[in-house]
Amino acid sequence: MSNLYGGIEAGGTKFVCAIGTGPDDLRETRFPTTTPGETINRAIAFFREQQQSLAAIGIGSFGPIDIHADSPTYGFITTTPKPGWANVDLVGEITRAFNVPVGFDTDVNGAALGEHRWGAAQRLDTFIYLTIGTGIGGGGLASGKLLHGLIHPEMAHGYLPHDRARDPFDGVCPFHGDCFEGLASGPAMEKRWQQRAENLPIDHPAWALEAHYIALALMNYICILSPQRIILGGGVMEQAELFPMIRREVQQLLNGYIHSPEILERIDNYIVPPGLGKRAGVLGAIALAQAIV
Repeated sequence: MSNLYGGIEAGGTKFVCAIGTGPDDLRETRFPTTTPGETINRAIAFFREQQQSLAAIGIGSFGPIDIHADSPTYGFITTTPKPGWANVDLVGEITRAFNVPVGFDTDVNGAALGEHRWGAAQRLDTFIYLTIGTGIGGGGLASGKLLHGLIHPEMAHGYLPHDRARDPFDGVCPFHGDCFEGLASGPAMEKRWQQRAENLPIDHPAWALEAHYIALALMNYICILSPQRIILGGGVMEQAELFPMIRREVQQLLNGYIHSPEILERIDNYIVPPGLGKRAGVLGAIALAQAIV
Protein backbone atom coordinates (compact mmCIF):
# COMPACT_ATOMS: atom_id res chain seq x y z
CA MET A 1 0.00 0.00 0.00
CA SER A 2 1.14 3.52 -0.75
CA ASN A 3 2.26 5.58 2.22
CA LEU A 4 1.06 8.81 0.59
CA TYR A 5 -2.27 10.47 1.30
CA GLY A 6 -4.36 13.02 -0.51
CA GLY A 7 -6.07 15.91 1.21
CA ILE A 8 -8.75 18.32 0.04
CA GLU A 9 -9.61 21.39 2.08
CA ALA A 10 -12.90 22.27 0.41
CA GLY A 11 -13.55 25.85 1.42
CA GLY A 12 -16.32 28.14 0.35
CA THR A 13 -13.78 30.56 -1.16
CA LYS A 14 -10.95 28.25 -2.22
CA PHE A 15 -9.97 24.60 -2.48
CA VAL A 16 -6.55 23.48 -1.25
CA CYS A 17 -5.38 20.06 -2.46
CA ALA A 18 -2.26 18.29 -1.25
CA ILE A 19 -0.36 15.01 -1.30
CA GLY A 20 1.93 13.91 1.51
CA THR A 21 2.09 12.41 4.98
CA GLY A 22 2.34 15.49 7.19
CA PRO A 23 3.75 19.02 7.50
CA ASP A 24 7.21 18.17 6.17
CA ASP A 25 6.44 16.73 2.74
CA LEU A 26 3.29 18.39 1.38
CA ARG A 27 2.88 19.15 -2.30
CA GLU A 28 -0.14 21.38 -2.69
CA THR A 29 -2.14 23.63 -4.96
CA ARG A 30 -4.87 26.23 -4.37
CA PHE A 31 -7.63 27.49 -6.61
CA PRO A 32 -10.91 29.39 -6.24
CA THR A 33 -14.15 27.60 -5.43
CA THR A 34 -16.27 28.21 -8.52
CA THR A 35 -18.95 25.83 -9.78
CA PRO A 36 -19.03 22.29 -8.38
CA GLY A 37 -18.16 20.68 -11.70
CA GLU A 38 -15.21 22.92 -12.45
CA THR A 39 -13.84 22.91 -8.90
CA ILE A 40 -14.09 19.17 -8.29
CA ASN A 41 -12.56 18.44 -11.70
CA ARG A 42 -9.60 20.68 -10.85
CA ALA A 43 -9.08 18.71 -7.63
CA ILE A 44 -9.23 15.41 -9.53
CA ALA A 45 -6.79 16.74 -12.13
CA PHE A 46 -4.29 17.75 -9.43
CA PHE A 47 -4.13 14.24 -7.97
CA ARG A 48 -3.82 12.64 -11.41
CA GLU A 49 -1.02 15.02 -12.40
CA GLN A 50 1.03 13.92 -9.39
CA GLN A 51 1.21 10.38 -10.84
CA GLN A 52 1.34 8.92 -7.32
CA SER A 53 -0.76 6.11 -5.92
CA LEU A 54 -2.60 7.12 -2.77
CA ALA A 55 -3.62 5.06 0.24
CA ALA A 56 -6.64 7.29 0.88
CA ILE A 57 -7.99 10.79 0.36
CA GLY A 58 -9.38 13.01 3.12
CA ILE A 59 -11.87 15.80 2.53
CA GLY A 60 -12.56 18.58 5.01
CA SER A 61 -15.50 20.49 3.56
CA PHE A 62 -17.53 23.59 4.21
CA GLY A 63 -21.01 22.63 5.27
CA PRO A 64 -23.49 21.66 6.33
CA ILE A 65 -22.58 18.14 5.16
CA ASP A 66 -23.92 14.61 5.65
CA ILE A 67 -21.34 12.62 7.63
CA HIS A 68 -23.45 9.54 8.40
CA ALA A 69 -22.23 6.56 6.37
CA ASP A 70 -25.64 4.85 6.44
CA SER A 71 -27.43 7.84 4.94
CA PRO A 72 -28.44 7.92 1.25
CA THR A 73 -26.85 11.37 1.01
CA TYR A 74 -23.63 10.50 2.85
CA GLY A 75 -20.76 12.57 1.49
CA PHE A 76 -23.02 15.35 0.22
CA ILE A 77 -22.78 19.06 0.91
CA THR A 78 -26.38 19.68 1.96
CA THR A 79 -28.10 22.98 2.85
CA THR A 80 -25.21 25.34 2.24
CA PRO A 81 -26.10 28.92 1.31
CA LYS A 82 -23.24 28.92 -1.23
CA PRO A 83 -24.94 29.24 -4.63
CA GLY A 84 -24.86 26.06 -6.71
CA TRP A 85 -23.32 23.84 -4.03
CA ALA A 86 -26.38 22.53 -2.19
CA ASN A 87 -26.85 18.75 -2.56
CA VAL A 88 -23.47 18.15 -4.22
CA ASP A 89 -22.11 14.59 -3.92
CA LEU A 90 -18.52 15.55 -3.13
CA VAL A 91 -17.37 12.20 -1.71
CA GLY A 92 -19.04 10.29 -4.53
CA GLU A 93 -17.23 12.28 -7.21
CA ILE A 94 -13.83 11.72 -5.61
CA THR A 95 -14.50 8.02 -4.90
CA ARG A 96 -15.56 7.35 -8.48
CA ALA A 97 -12.43 9.09 -9.79
CA PHE A 98 -9.89 7.20 -7.64
CA ASN A 99 -11.47 4.13 -6.02
CA VAL A 100 -9.64 4.62 -2.73
CA PRO A 101 -11.05 5.12 0.79
CA VAL A 102 -12.24 8.67 1.38
CA GLY A 103 -12.38 10.26 4.83
CA PHE A 104 -14.97 13.02 5.13
CA ASP A 105 -15.77 15.64 7.74
CA THR A 106 -16.22 19.36 8.10
CA ASP A 107 -13.27 21.59 7.28
CA VAL A 108 -13.12 22.71 10.90
CA ASN A 109 -13.27 19.20 12.35
CA GLY A 110 -10.52 18.28 9.89
CA ALA A 111 -8.42 21.26 10.94
CA ALA A 112 -8.96 20.30 14.58
CA LEU A 113 -7.66 16.80 13.83
CA GLY A 114 -4.61 18.27 12.12
CA GLU A 115 -3.93 20.55 15.09
CA HIS A 116 -4.30 17.56 17.40
CA ARG A 117 -1.73 15.55 15.47
CA TRP A 118 0.83 18.21 14.59
CA GLY A 119 -0.19 21.60 15.97
CA ALA A 120 -1.48 23.53 18.97
CA ALA A 121 -3.68 20.74 20.38
CA GLN A 122 -1.07 18.00 20.75
CA ARG A 123 -1.52 15.94 23.94
CA LEU A 124 -5.02 17.37 24.52
CA ASP A 125 -8.19 15.31 24.27
CA THR A 126 -10.92 18.00 24.48
CA PHE A 127 -10.55 21.28 22.63
CA ILE A 128 -12.18 23.56 20.06
CA TYR A 129 -10.94 24.80 16.70
CA LEU A 130 -12.79 27.86 15.39
CA THR A 131 -12.23 29.57 12.06
CA ILE A 132 -13.42 33.14 11.51
CA GLY A 133 -13.25 34.38 7.94
CA THR A 134 -15.58 34.16 4.93
CA GLY A 135 -17.81 32.19 7.30
CA ILE A 136 -17.45 31.00 10.86
CA GLY A 137 -17.12 27.33 11.69
CA GLY A 138 -16.28 25.35 14.78
CA GLY A 139 -15.12 21.82 15.41
CA GLY A 140 -12.98 19.91 17.82
CA LEU A 141 -12.44 16.78 19.85
CA ALA A 142 -14.18 15.63 23.01
CA SER A 143 -12.50 12.84 25.00
CA GLY A 144 -10.25 12.19 22.02
CA LYS A 145 -13.02 11.85 19.42
CA LEU A 146 -14.17 14.29 16.76
CA LEU A 147 -17.42 16.00 17.69
CA HIS A 148 -20.37 14.40 15.92
CA GLY A 149 -23.98 13.71 16.80
CA LEU A 150 -27.22 14.63 15.09
CA ILE A 151 -24.98 16.03 12.33
CA HIS A 152 -21.81 17.89 13.27
CA PRO A 153 -21.13 21.03 15.30
CA GLU A 154 -22.53 24.27 13.86
CA MET A 155 -20.96 26.62 16.36
CA ALA A 156 -21.48 29.73 14.25
CA HIS A 157 -25.26 29.79 14.22
CA GLY A 158 -26.16 30.34 17.84
CA TYR A 159 -27.51 33.71 18.88
CA LEU A 160 -25.47 36.12 20.98
CA PRO A 161 -26.62 39.14 22.99
CA HIS A 162 -27.05 41.83 20.33
CA ASP A 163 -27.07 45.36 21.70
CA ARG A 164 -28.69 47.25 18.85
CA ALA A 165 -27.87 50.60 20.42
CA ARG A 166 -24.19 49.75 20.06
CA ASP A 167 -24.55 47.75 16.83
CA PRO A 168 -27.74 48.32 14.80
CA PHE A 169 -26.47 46.01 12.04
CA ASP A 170 -29.01 43.33 11.09
CA GLY A 171 -26.48 40.60 10.25
CA VAL A 172 -25.74 38.74 7.03
CA CYS A 173 -26.67 35.10 7.70
CA PRO A 174 -29.31 34.11 5.11
CA PHE A 175 -30.80 31.62 7.60
CA HIS A 176 -30.61 33.45 10.94
CA GLY A 177 -29.73 37.10 10.35
CA ASP A 178 -27.82 38.16 13.44
CA CYS A 179 -26.42 34.85 14.70
CA PHE A 180 -22.69 34.68 15.51
CA GLU A 181 -21.73 34.22 11.86
CA GLY A 182 -24.22 36.88 10.79
CA LEU A 183 -22.58 39.43 13.09
CA ALA A 184 -18.90 38.51 13.16
CA SER A 185 -17.84 36.85 9.88
CA GLY A 186 -15.62 38.65 7.39
CA PRO A 187 -18.61 39.48 5.12
CA ALA A 188 -20.48 40.86 8.14
CA MET A 189 -17.58 43.17 8.95
CA GLU A 190 -17.31 44.28 5.33
CA LYS A 191 -21.02 45.01 4.98
CA ARG A 192 -21.24 46.80 8.34
CA TRP A 193 -18.17 49.00 7.84
CA GLN A 194 -18.21 49.24 4.03
CA GLN A 195 -14.64 47.99 3.68
CA ARG A 196 -12.82 44.70 4.05
CA ALA A 197 -11.62 43.76 7.51
CA GLU A 198 -7.96 43.65 6.50
CA ASN A 199 -8.16 47.32 5.49
CA LEU A 200 -9.48 48.52 8.86
CA PRO A 201 -6.87 50.15 11.14
CA ILE A 202 -6.39 48.55 14.54
CA ASP A 203 -7.88 51.58 16.33
CA HIS A 204 -11.12 51.28 14.33
CA PRO A 205 -14.16 50.48 16.53
CA ALA A 206 -14.76 47.40 14.34
CA TRP A 207 -12.13 45.44 16.21
CA ALA A 208 -13.50 46.05 19.70
CA LEU A 209 -16.94 44.97 18.48
CA GLU A 210 -15.49 41.91 16.77
CA ALA A 211 -13.59 40.91 19.92
CA HIS A 212 -16.81 41.35 21.91
CA TYR A 213 -18.81 38.97 19.73
CA ILE A 214 -16.05 36.37 19.63
CA ALA A 215 -15.61 36.56 23.41
CA LEU A 216 -19.35 36.08 23.95
CA ALA A 217 -19.26 32.96 21.78
CA LEU A 218 -16.17 31.60 23.52
CA MET A 219 -17.75 32.11 26.93
CA ASN A 220 -20.64 29.88 25.83
CA TYR A 221 -18.30 27.20 24.45
CA ILE A 222 -16.18 27.24 27.61
CA CYS A 223 -19.21 26.78 29.86
CA ILE A 224 -20.84 24.09 27.70
CA LEU A 225 -17.90 22.03 26.41
CA SER A 226 -15.15 22.81 28.94
CA PRO A 227 -12.36 22.72 26.31
CA GLN A 228 -8.76 22.42 27.42
CA ARG A 229 -7.76 24.96 24.74
CA ILE A 230 -9.43 27.13 22.09
CA ILE A 231 -7.69 27.60 18.75
CA LEU A 232 -8.78 30.55 16.59
CA GLY A 233 -7.91 30.58 12.88
CA GLY A 234 -9.24 32.14 9.70
CA GLY A 235 -8.62 35.37 7.85
CA VAL A 236 -10.19 37.71 10.41
CA MET A 237 -7.90 36.33 13.12
CA GLU A 238 -4.84 37.39 11.13
CA GLN A 239 -5.32 40.72 12.92
CA ALA A 240 -3.07 39.66 15.79
CA GLU A 241 -4.27 42.42 18.11
CA LEU A 242 -7.61 40.64 18.32
CA PHE A 243 -6.17 37.92 20.54
CA PRO A 244 -5.37 40.06 23.62
CA MET A 245 -8.70 41.88 23.24
CA ILE A 246 -10.61 38.58 23.15
CA ARG A 247 -8.66 37.10 26.06
CA ARG A 248 -9.36 40.12 28.29
CA GLU A 249 -13.05 40.13 27.49
CA VAL A 250 -13.42 36.38 28.03
CA GLN A 251 -11.95 36.80 31.51
CA GLN A 252 -14.31 39.70 32.21
CA LEU A 253 -17.36 37.80 30.99
CA LEU A 254 -16.56 34.65 32.98
CA ASN A 255 -15.97 36.84 36.04
CA GLY A 256 -14.03 34.17 37.93
CA TYR A 257 -16.80 31.57 37.65
CA ILE A 258 -14.67 28.98 35.81
CA HIS A 259 -12.01 28.54 38.46
CA SER A 260 -9.13 27.23 36.39
CA PRO A 261 -5.55 28.50 36.10
CA GLU A 262 -5.91 28.20 32.30
CA ILE A 263 -8.48 31.01 32.41
CA LEU A 264 -7.26 32.98 35.40
CA GLU A 265 -3.49 32.84 34.92
CA ARG A 266 -2.53 31.29 31.58
CA ILE A 267 -5.12 32.57 29.16
CA ASP A 268 -2.40 33.55 26.65
CA ASN A 269 -1.79 29.80 26.27
CA TYR A 270 -5.49 28.95 26.34
CA ILE A 271 -6.88 31.05 23.48
CA VAL A 272 -4.28 30.67 20.74
CA PRO A 273 -3.72 30.77 16.96
CA PRO A 274 -3.30 27.52 14.99
CA GLY A 275 0.07 25.87 15.39
CA LEU A 276 -0.15 24.88 11.71
CA GLY A 277 -1.06 28.37 10.52
CA LYS A 278 -2.87 28.52 7.20
CA ARG A 279 -2.10 24.84 6.55
CA ALA A 280 -4.31 23.57 9.38
CA GLY A 281 -7.19 22.80 7.02
CA VAL A 282 -5.32 20.87 4.36
CA LEU A 283 -3.18 19.02 6.91
CA GLY A 284 -6.41 18.17 8.67
CA ALA A 285 -7.64 16.62 5.43
CA ILE A 286 -4.46 14.51 5.30
CA ALA A 287 -5.15 13.45 8.89
CA LEU A 288 -8.72 12.48 7.92
CA ALA A 289 -7.28 10.26 5.19
CA GLN A 290 -4.82 8.63 7.59
CA ALA A 291 -7.60 7.96 10.10
CA ILE A 292 -9.52 5.60 7.81
CA VAL A 293 -6.77 3.19 6.71
